[in-house]
Amino acid sequence: MSRFDFSGRTAVITGGMRGAASAAAQAISRAGGNVVLALPGRDAANAAAAAVGGNAVGVAVGAVDQEAAQRCVESAIDRFGSVDILVNTSGTDHARGRLVDQDYLRFTKTLGVNLWAPILWTSLVARAWMSEHGGVVINTVGGADSGLYSAAHAALIHVTGQLAAELSPAVRVNAIALGGGLAGATTTPPPSGEPDDPGEIIAHLASDAQRWVTGETLVVDRGASTGLVRAL
Repeated sequence: MSRFDFSGRTAVITGGMRGAASAAAQAISRAGGNVVLALPGRDAANAAAAAVGGNAVGVAVGAVDQEAAQRCVESAIDRFGSVDILVNTSGTDHARGRLVDQDYLRFTKTLGVNLWAPILWTSLVARAWMSEHGGVVINTVGGADSGLYSAAHAALIHVTGQLAAELSPAVRVNAIALGGGLAGATTTPPPSGEPDDPGEIIAHLASDAQRWVTGETLVVDRGASTGLVRAL
């Protein structure tokens, strides 16, 4: 049973079939929301929607394909009547290693998916629905795995605040920084649906319970970043 009620609301979630995207989709669907999963590949998109069940549909679209992304947003509105929540989880790390060893192609790929895609999708949902009707945008930020990946996500934290300022008061924009604790590095993983389940946390941040919160980045790592939590 969900803690939240998203009946009549629609969430567009970008990203893959696992991790934060899947967790958020399932949490919002359990709470009665409609879910549109946007990810590359028709088979992958359909499989992701089938795994979520409920009122979930999959749309094949690349994270930085502007025309396809716009069609996805428009089709969500046509099908469900609104786009109330956007969860940006698309990410890639094609540039592992030192910054001085990178090239321009890997730079543009990494920054495109990790930084430009959230800006693109936010602008599309804002123009199509949220600026007039209100809404919530949540960006997911990964750990410090590599130079360019980390740089892109550091920039995304700033962009989150900038978008919150630009789109306020109609649209709330926040970020969730998912740290190593969620990968089991610090504690035993909790049962699904516990408060530190990333899907439930994303749903909570998208809910009316957090209606006064915008421009913030919530660190969700079970205390790993504090250095105070010992591995069990």
